[in-house]
Amino acid sequence: MENKQLGATAATLVPLAPKNGRRILFFPYPQQGHISPMLHLANLLHSKGFTITIIHTNLNSPNQSDYPHFTFRPFDDGFPPNSKVSHLETLCSRCVEPFRECLAQIMLSDHTAPGGERESIACLIADVSWNFLGAAADNFKLPTIILRTANISNALAIVKLPHFIEKGYFDHTIEGSELKAAVPEFPTINFKDIRKTYGINPKAICETLTSLLKVMKATSGVIWNSCKELEESEMQMICEEFPVPHFLIGPLHKYIPGPASSLIAYDPSSISWLNSKAPKSVIYVSYGSLSSMDETEFLEMAWGLANSMQQFLWVVRPGSVRGFEWLEALPDGFIDKLDGRGHIVKWAPQLEVLAHQATGGFWTHCGWNSTLESICEGVPMIWSRGMMDQPINARYVTDVWRVGIELEKGKEREEIKQAIRRLMVDKEGQEIRERSSRLKETLSNCLKQGGSSRDSVESLVDHILSL
Repeated sequence: MENKQLGATAATLVPLAPKNGRRILFFPYPQQGHISPMLHLANLLHSKGFTITIIHTNLNSPNQSDYPHFTFRPFDDGFPPNSKVSHLETLCSRCVEPFRECLAQIMLSDHTAPGGERESIACLIADVSWNFLGAAADNFKLPTIILRTANISNALAIVKLPHFIEKGYFDHTIEGSELKAAVPEFPTINFKDIRKTYGINPKAICETLTSLLKVMKATSGVIWNSCKELEESEMQMICEEFPVPHFLIGPLHKYIPGPASSLIAYDPSSISWLNSKAPKSVIYVSYGSLSSMDETEFLEMAWGLANSMQQFLWVVRPGSVRGFEWLEALPDGFIDKLDGRGHIVKWAPQLEVLAHQATGGFWTHCGWNSTLESICEGVPMIWSRGMMDQPINARYVTDVWRVGIELEKGKEREEIKQAIRRLMVDKEGQEIRERSSRLKETLSNCLKQGGSSRDSVESLVDHILSL
């Protein structure tokens, strides 16, 4: 697979505020779903007059030439080029000392803006996944603000996880139809959702997850890539748990137009193929940058898509089908039999695909970035079994906002076929599409002058200037 370093538009397409003499340090976590929101946030705050420095690992490092308005300060994380590191604690342990040394060099150096003006460092904005930030920043009395790239609902579930374990919600005494029952302390989700999210033995990850929340309690604030219109009641609950300033300013990717940053080079044929299709006639299929599946699941997806008789654009990352390089598991002649109804690529420019008039549905893993991007374009969703934050995101998609369909059996070809036809052809799909369109308008309004997210951005700017 060809890797591409992160990039974004170099030109900020909104009016720039005058420089305010303050610099913000950013420290993104080096995974696709974490880096993109952090860079969107950095561009947004740059437009508000702040000077930006990006502290980053060599692993999945940004392409500096795409951000000439930022200063970059890399440090050696000790990983060989093109490493794939998924274990959070391993990455954090390797980065503690290099980050401290890098931060010390920045704090002790002369801070002069590009125009020659003196400036001071206002704060550090870091991803919540970095669990060692407190001590490092405290040494320099540097205020730290946390960026949460997942939604508020998932943070609430982590808060309640020790209680869920104590109550025996992961025991085998809850099985069958009982798994669909609402969790009493969190009735929006059900027992099946927390099983999918944390597995049947959550004690192993409970300490790690709850330690990330402890970071939030000691910060100068928390930024959420969400909005009041999606999670107002959840925001009230999280404020009670963490009495620090909270800023709901999402969706971050909509503030400054430009291509989304990506760790993987996309196939431009995605858009040219869509250009030849009728409006809302194509279902887009992508399971994100990390997920994988076995051969059986892959073939069930393939036959479900083919048997639906609907047009589809399918992203299959090289190596995402375990034991295969790319499409070798497909039966001989499978693509030819589609007669042009399907187009398979290694990666696609997702924001462009979702905004394309030909896209009528999105079969997604329901990662939070993908969920937000789909809502923002009014594209209804299909979801099947996932992990981490995805099951709870999906519950909100299907049952709270009602803009999607769940595949109850996971990846099974007949259910896939029926779900695609329900979404793309049947009356049910039209009703879901109408709700999706209304939700899109709601999120668009929250970003306008006087909207909840836009007001929260101004509050965030004032907060940073007060630190």
